[in-house]
Amino acid sequence: MNNQLISKSEFKSKALEYFRQVEASGETVIVTDHGKPTLEVRPYRGRARPPLDILRGSVIRYEKPTDPVGENDWEAAQ
Repeated sequence: MNNQLISKSEFKSKALEYFRQVEASGETVIVTDHGKPTLEVRPYRGRARPPLDILRGSVIRYEKPTDPVGENDWEAAQ
């Protein structure tokens, strides 16, 4: 997903244009103040979403899930 960074002053003068752009494309617009992100404008998504849609994109790919885990990766219970 590409996030578009725009300054507060630019957003103020073209807010409706950015709202329409977010609605049409589904992309996020991030508003900055002195170069620091302060606001995020994104499409509204209702809470009634399938659980897998909520998690989509949040899981890191694991190449070999069936390989044994090394001993150094676990703390032994004593």
